[in-house]
Amino acid sequence: MSLLFTPFTFEAPAGPLTLPNRIVIAPMCQYSAIDGQANDWHLTHWTNLLNSGAGMLTLEATAISPEGRISPGCLGLWDDATAQALSDKLQRARRLAPQMPVCIQVSHAGRKASSAEPWNGGMLIKPQNGGWQPLAPSALPHLPQEAPPTAMSLADLEKVKKDFIYTAKQAQAMGIEALELHAAHGYLLHQFLSPLSNQRTDAYGGSFENRIRFVMEVFYDVRQAFSGTLGIRISGTDWVEGGWTIDETCELAAQIKQAGAQFVHISSGGVSPLQKIPVGPEYQVHLAKAVKERSGLTTFAVGMITEPAQAEAVLQRGDADLVALARAFLYKPRWGWEAAAALGGQVKAQSAYWRCLPREAAGIFGDVKIGMR
Repeated sequence: MSLLFTPFTFEAPAGPLTLPNRIVIAPMCQYSAIDGQANDWHLTHWTNLLNSGAGMLTLEATAISPEGRISPGCLGLWDDATAQALSDKLQRARRLAPQMPVCIQVSHAGRKASSAEPWNGGMLIKPQNGGWQPLAPSALPHLPQEAPPTAMSLADLEKVKKDFIYTAKQAQAMGIEALELHAAHGYLLHQFLSPLSNQRTDAYGGSFENRIRFVMEVFYDVRQAFSGTLGIRISGTDWVEGGWTIDETCELAAQIKQAGAQFVHISSGGVSPLQKIPVGPEYQVHLAKAVKERSGLTTFAVGMITEPAQAEAVLQRGDADLVALARAFLYKPRWGWEAAAALGGQVKAQSAYWRCLPREAAGIFGDVKIGMR
């Protein structure tokens, strides 16, 4: 039997959450919101992904405040207007697809905030051109040619924690089943973890315990505010000498598990332009394996896992508990169907799609048999 198409259940304070299979759609920034508000792009995008055959959809990095956005086009959840827009588009999308659990990734971009979209260069936008002053653990720019961010005061830390709490409560109120804190890819929480970006001399910098302190405080606060399935995305390594390491990731994952996490999602890099990433098929899976073995926390593997047989092999080897894919679902929006046909699995689909299957995919919708008229 295919492990990829066996269900998986998370046990959260609100009760169990069962995924029909172990395919997770990873969060993918769309840079298409207006003033943080979801719009028809998101309605179309989410409807498409909810019809993909995956076990769970993770919404893109969603900013907890206007200044926490990566770019002016980033999705947000920080007030009534952004909450109403997100809830409206998500609920409409969910009515147009088979039932699928939804996770939301919540984030603050830190010193990477106020950036242009990737297709416009990705550099910081100056305030006079519509940007804003970024905040960070320390006044260290991401790129040497960029202006430095403002080092956060203790009052700034408290505000950010309150913003995370507000966003988590709003996500729960709109029926989102799972939440992922974004502590990867060089954004604010990752910036606190890495000694490359955190050179504070107070209780939030220096030692490992100090550098994880803010992340743990945010996690504890969100755990109190959100009773659904809760996890965290961590960069397993900075891929830079003297940066955040896989050993530290494993220890953080163990502490997050004790604090009430249901999962950890292991990616890598993003905090330094000096990173040397050996990009290739499954290049991050060994990081996920280490975290799973050493922390005992349910682990997602991600990173250039593009073929059904690859995803199945990751699970069969015991390297991870679930497999996350991102851009593969943009290129092949029915990737879950393709995987089911290849591995003998089954998925749910809207009845309007039942007639589309080629002969070799017969059975992936169960016993549905429908002819042409």
